[in-house]
Amino acid sequence: MRAEAEKRIGHLYPPVEITAEMVPERPDLGPLVGQKLTVIAWLWARTVKSPNPAFSHVDVPLASTFILSNKDGKEAYVQPVVEGDHYHFTVKLGSPPQEAKNGTKLARGANFYCIVSRVAIEPTYIKSEGIAKRVGARLMAVMAEGARGRVYLTPTLAIEKAAAQAKPTWKPEGCLVDDARAFTPTLYGIKQWGDLFTARQSMALTTFSDLVGEAREKIREDAIVGGMLDDSIALSSGGTGAKAYSEAISVYLALALDKVADYNNMICTWNPTNQNIGHLFTKQAIPMAWEFAEISPLTSGLSFDLVAAGIARTIELFPSAMHGKAFQADCGEISPAQPAPVFSTDPPYYDNVPYADLSDFFYVWLRPSMKSVFPDLFATLAVPKAEELVATSYRHGGKERAEAFFMSGMARAMHRLAENAHAAFPVTIYYAFKQSETEIEGTVSIGWESFLDAVTLAGFAISGTWPMRSERDARSRGQNSNALASSIILVCRKRPGDAPTISRREFLRELNAGLPDALDEMTKGSGDNRSSVAPVDLSQAIIGPGMAVFSKYAAVLEADGSPMSVRTALQLINRFLAEDDFDADTQFCLHWFEQHGWTEGAFGDADTLSRSKGTSVHGMKEAGVLQSGGGKVRLFKWTEYPAGWDPRTDTRTPVWEAVRQLAYRLYTLCERLGKAEDARAYNELITSWTGIESAAATAPKPTDGLLPGFEN
Repeated sequence: MRAEAEKRIGHLYPPVEITAEMVPERPDLGPLVGQKLTVIAWLWARTVKSPNPAFSHVDVPLASTFILSNKDGKEAYVQPVVEGDHYHFTVKLGSPPQEAKNGTKLARGANFYCIVSRVAIEPTYIKSEGIAKRVGARLMAVMAEGARGRVYLTPTLAIEKAAAQAKPTWKPEGCLVDDARAFTPTLYGIKQWGDLFTARQSMALTTFSDLVGEAREKIREDAIVGGMLDDSIALSSGGTGAKAYSEAISVYLALALDKVADYNNMICTWNPTNQNIGHLFTKQAIPMAWEFAEISPLTSGLSFDLVAAGIARTIELFPSAMHGKAFQADCGEISPAQPAPVFSTDPPYYDNVPYADLSDFFYVWLRPSMKSVFPDLFATLAVPKAEELVATSYRHGGKERAEAFFMSGMARAMHRLAENAHAAFPVTIYYAFKQSETEIEGTVSIGWESFLDAVTLAGFAISGTWPMRSERDARSRGQNSNALASSIILVCRKRPGDAPTISRREFLRELNAGLPDALDEMTKGSGDNRSSVAPVDLSQAIIGPGMAVFSKYAAVLEADGSPMSVRTALQLINRFLAEDDFDADTQFCLHWFEQHGWTEGAFGDADTLSRSKGTSVHGMKEAGVLQSGGGKVRLFKWTEYPAGWDPRTDTRTPVWEAVRQLAYRLYTLCERLGKAEDARAYNELITSWTGIESAAATAPKPTDGLLPGFEN
């Protein structure tokens, strides 16, 4: 298929010849003169007309960075060269200037400046240009494969002309959902699925889509020649002959095309650290990208044939001795079966992910080659969405109706699970959904609340929770948030029909008796630290032991006799994350940080707070945890502590300065205050604690023992 595609579209992806004319500007290219290098990627910047009337005829770049490589010793960057009312890009090697790191960006979001006039380009202007279809693209750099790694080259007119030759006859149809939370490009006029692809990308993907169908026929012919029965029974009808065999292989080829599309669209960005391209779905949304990298599906490390080979290697690892069956079914319509099934499920997370809407990205490329294989499955132009159990306001006409739809559907599904599950086994439910809403009484999330409502109303009691490490450590890096590192697995069994009721006071007594030990068990860690729950997961993990108390009773009754709501139970459970069991100095620091972070506050306020905590501003200044002067007080950030600080020589050592448990409390505070970067630092401190303990074990031992409170 790759070889056939080369014949049809290979002219769109020509190699780059290194000429003697390039050497004066780039001496490093001298040894490569005369060689034709394979291009692995092209880096483009979106453009708009300059908002300055004097330069309104100039298409200026919107680039969030000009960095190509920030690897030590191999730094490379793009430098725009402005000459009057026009400009061009050139690639430079060496340490980049500061302005290259920010590209033409002025601030977060769609805030840029015009490189020819230096005037600001505001988001409203960019959005209006996008809606008017006046956003273009300009080539900034070319990445080629050299004998010793990546070679970054200045773009030429010939290279741009090669891309301009692409004239696709078809583009995927259908609209992106007009919901900026998960589909940011719609704000800038990118409304159709076809708008996510350059002309060359569309032509390449369409070519491979056509070849999936052509390959299917060739596979069938070869299978017959190889002696396979040609019974003409389709795969969808249970066939096992040459026709079904060819259709089965073509399914995997179509999935390979989908993966190529994930890396071959105008949202993919270049990673200057790893010097490779990132795929679109780094998170469950389609964001906007201002500069994007375009790869070759013929020759890059993500070419169609290499992607298909990866799928083949995976299939080889599948067990072949057991018979399994996969099918689609509505969980709310499950009927009794013998033997009774064992359920383990990962249900939708309220309104967190618009699964079906995002699935259309892949569906529109699957359908052309697969609708003849699975006519029922691909009968619709887009993924069916009406019955999808998510609380999307735009689909149900408002937030309240969406919530009602989710609640009724989830309750029905949970009831079916409880009624039909095997009595000897628990039902395990994966739920990786962050708590986010903070109120005076505690932190809750309507997603967790609605889901747990359905679980308890269905008659389930939560008998345990298992935090399972399910995400890569780097998942949240580069995002202004802290993504969960684990999935929280709820272990559920059907609640006995004669379960008693208890009062709110009795419920609180059980929480007070059990949650501190559960929290300590989650955070203390042991051995290689894997049993320790990371701070980013703690507010989710503590739900388990707390709801285990709540859900084992038929009801928890308030003082007026009404049943306690799940929302109230969650608020009471989450209060344990905010308990402060620290020394007076640390109590002050925690509450001051909650109000002021690392910024200054009035001395009078600090003095009042310190007295209420049984300490003093002067004493804490002497301890070295804060700065006081000029009527202002400010906490020192960790980077401001002296490198040689030693608790053995400190005359006053608040827990604030040293203790691991405090990091959990600080993480929770930072998350609630929206300080993602600070929160991430505390999370990484805990996950690195084993290394810290190992380093401490090799340090010289004191002769006079540790200070009180530091034996742990």
